[in-house]
Amino acid sequence: MTQGTPKATQKTDDRAQDLIQQDENSPPIGGGLPIIQYWAEHTLSPEGPKLWKTLLHKSACLSCAWGTSGQKGGFTNEEGEKLQRCMKSVEAITAEIMPPVAEDFFARYSITELQQLSSLEADRLGRLSYPVILRAGSSHYERIAWEEIYQITEAAFRQPRERVASYSSGRSSNEAAYLLQLMLRTLGSNNLADCSDLCHSPSTVGLKEVFGTSTSMVSLENLKHSDCVVLIGANSPSNHPRFMNELIKLRDRGGKVIIVNPVVEVGLVKFGSPAFPIKSLIPGSDIASLYLQLIPGSDVALFVGIQKALLESGLAKLEFLRSHAEDWEAVIAQAQNTSWDIITATCGVSQEEIEAAARMIGAAKGTVFAWAMGATQHDNAVDNIYSIANTALISGNVGKVGAGTMPIRGHSNVQGFGSMGVTTKLKQEIKQALEKLLGRSLDLPAGYDTRALIEAADQHQVDSLLCLGGNLYGANPDSTQAKRALGNIETIVYLATKPNLGHFHGLAKQHTIIVPVFNRFENPHKTTTESGNNFVRLNDEGETHLKSADLISEVEFLTELAHRLHGDAPIDWRKLQDTQYVRQLIAQTIPGYEKIGAIDQTLEEFTISGRIFTEPTFATPSGKAKMFATPLPTLTLPQISDFGIPDSTQGIVIALMTGRSYSQHNTVVYKIGDQYRGMPHRNCILMNAGDARRVGFAEHDRVTVQANAGKLENVEIIFGMVREGSALMFYPEVNVIFKARIEERSGTPAFKRVPAVVYAL
Repeated sequence: MTQGTPKATQKTDDRAQDLIQQDENSPPIGGGLPIIQYWAEHTLSPEGPKLWKTLLHKSACLSCAWGTSGQKGGFTNEEGEKLQRCMKSVEAITAEIMPPVAEDFFARYSITELQQLSSLEADRLGRLSYPVILRAGSSHYERIAWEEIYQITEAAFRQPRERVASYSSGRSSNEAAYLLQLMLRTLGSNNLADCSDLCHSPSTVGLKEVFGTSTSMVSLENLKHSDCVVLIGANSPSNHPRFMNELIKLRDRGGKVIIVNPVVEVGLVKFGSPAFPIKSLIPGSDIASLYLQLIPGSDVALFVGIQKALLESGLAKLEFLRSHAEDWEAVIAQAQNTSWDIITATCGVSQEEIEAAARMIGAAKGTVFAWAMGATQHDNAVDNIYSIANTALISGNVGKVGAGTMPIRGHSNVQGFGSMGVTTKLKQEIKQALEKLLGRSLDLPAGYDTRALIEAADQHQVDSLLCLGGNLYGANPDSTQAKRALGNIETIVYLATKPNLGHFHGLAKQHTIIVPVFNRFENPHKTTTESGNNFVRLNDEGETHLKSADLISEVEFLTELAHRLHGDAPIDWRKLQDTQYVRQLIAQTIPGYEKIGAIDQTLEEFTISGRIFTEPTFATPSGKAKMFATPLPTLTLPQISDFGIPDSTQGIVIALMTGRSYSQHNTVVYKIGDQYRGMPHRNCILMNAGDARRVGFAEHDRVTVQANAGKLENVEIIFGMVREGSALMFYPEVNVIFKARIEERSGTPAFKRVPAVVYAL
């Protein structure tokens, strides 16, 4: 606590704290001693030496985009702060240093048997260490020689340009991402689907329209000057724990944290961080100053309410808007003209709570607005981003130190893939630079984003697909459709380090090939990645513990395939196996990445230029932010009979949110339960106790949960701190029951508000 700061500023949200104390299923704090126990169990085990070697390796964390820096050492962030490894990082590394899948494994187990595995069981099979193929009509994967892989893949990607595509995740490097988009665009294809299409695409679309840039305008150094953070739709204690250290330090200096989330997450109320072993680890640190438990999907209403409260209390910065924003009048008029009754009825948060949030924001010297997929996975998600940006502008919290908008990316290099041009919406300046490099026009047909790719494949319009990491099958809603769509594709090539459910369910019609690759800390060459705060990290070379494995680097595979497809023109593709040369091309063609061209000599990691705004001049044509009025959503739920179930059925219709568990990274599950939410296994539904009891359900009852594409049976009810009228289940398992509505401007599915019915077996 800073000297002179009254103790009241350190108090956590009383209502949220009371809910935690009443919840028998959840621990009293997030983090704490269980993290130390986990570290001890793993670092002192037989795998300990390999784990420590990797933890200390100079490479970016494999887990979230808040991971540690590369060249500063394995426990150090970009600001030079130590003790910056978390349990998520250890989980990811532990999975990567497993022994290899046995040589005879695929001969012993058929596809039918492999399809019975859970995500956790698939991950536990071990590391992929040799290439395999599943041929049409075969019941087993079999080993395949590299030359045949290239022959099949080359033939597949010589199909018409509109019938070839790629899908990628943020697991890989900037260099591989750059090569992937360069190879596809040289073929004339813009079908560059990416996992970000399913999560933060609304952030990209919305921020680009408002500020002219699609990433965070807040660096880690800048965040340290904030005295208020509004955290929206993010479960940071589970998904990006290092961010919790920043919130703890903010509270210690007298700052405020406003949480916006339909679920009261234990770690967002109180969190014990090992980075502060004396003051935080055991007692836990207060996080939430105010916890706004809104109705899922009502973010726009809440933020229009905050805007209204700022105006009514005289805290709005109207002169700032006049000088630095366009079209602000319509936004102000909407806030003024929308009644409190409509606002509170829509979002379920009281006027008093909304006004309290506005006072905290208005009194702060600098407020950062941060969010994750709880804000972006809705069918009006771009409006959600507009409304957050509008609130930041109205309160004067952009274009200055310690303030701004900050989407929190989930995967360690998902933002880097977008920067490298792995997107269907290529920036004009990158397009022009690539046209100069390739010596050809890149006025290509509109490409498939991830959902469009699945829909096109479902209509037999895709012949060939290259997946650079990820789990395309598991990440999509309507698992039945995803499996059917992928089954219509002639050839699918997966580049992966470990087996996942997509390799067993996302099977092509003719050839399904799994290419085993090095992970980030094993690559025989240097690579780079980009953090969610626009910091470029340099990863040293490494070596794999799989001494007899037949692995390949993604860069080598992509460049060899590109050479076979394109020859030596318009560039020397095999020369690009030298990642230093790739970085020189990146420096020439990707704005803000100029320093990467010399990073091999300087070893200087850097913040990308032109993205961090500490002055109110933005990357728009006018230099001003452009504001958009945001219509309030109409949030209704169907009746039980709309699901084809009699009205007399014992049941309740809820707004279902899908989410990750405590020990999960994207679709990869490390433990079957969630200790924070008290959910003991994957086939649970977290419900509000009042909702359940109202229709005669007790905790631990077994029920059926049904949406518009299917149902899950024998689901166990767990009572938890979830907003009434809503519930939460784990993805990817729950994806099988629903066809998600799609946010039209971004292509992102609405995973966070799925109408579903819970009824007796």
